Amino acid sequence: MGLFAQDVKLAYVNTQELFFAMPEYSAMETQLADLNSKYENELRQMEEEYRNKYTAYIAQQDSLTDNIKMRRMQEIEDIRSRMENFVPVAQQDVQTQQSALIQPIQQKLRDAINAVGSENGYTCIIDPAAMLYMGSNVIDATPLVRAKLGLR
Repeated sequence: MGLFAQDVKLAYVNTQELFFAMPEYSAMETQLADLNSKYENELRQMEEEYRNKYTAYIAQQDSLTDNIKMRRMQEIEDIRSRMENFVPVAQQDVQTQQSALIQPIQQKLRDAINAVGSENGYTCIIDPAAMLYMGSNVIDATPLVRAKLGLR
């Protein structure tokens, strides 16, 4: 039993620290911020169009025929409806893009952890966030994975 315990090499890796340190993460954040900005600009344009049409309608409503009033109100309602539909679609697209961008970053991190585990003969590498107890004989492999990823 004592021999078996000596063969076990346990290590841990702070995956969150490494994930946020990866340049791919910064690039992802930039891409998502740009996408959010584009959607916010689009929504602002719709809101401005709505405001302008509504203001024009209010200013002119007394001089418009009933048929034109109905058509203008329908235009205003169409813009409002587009805005309401736009927000959830934009949110879904941002979430989809985020998932698509995160997956290769996570895979690269997993690959680096697996490589360090194999190269150093670790029996198990776990994340400290999942540990309830960590003894003094557990090795911090975070610096090794950091080096494998080319991070400082």
